[in-house]
Amino acid sequence: MKTDTQKFKTVAKFNDRLQAEITAGMLRENGIPAGVFGADSSYPSLGYASPVEVKVNEEDFEAAQQLLDESKAK
Repeated sequence: MKTDTQKFKTVAKFNDRLQAEITAGMLRENGIPAGVFGADSSYPSLGYASPVEVKVNEEDFEAAQQLLDESKAK
């Protein structure tokens, strides 16, 4: 039996889905697969209780973090 050993790491957290989607899109455009997690709440107004997270593959974490840091510096 083959098991999936893929691990994800959170590179950013947001209170709203739009910001998370923009960030994930920017990462994808730069060749880093990224996903948005926690955006499917039945109570979107309570987003502060559980943030929307942008996650990447563990091996892409450092590159994603560097790209996000560079985009903040601009």
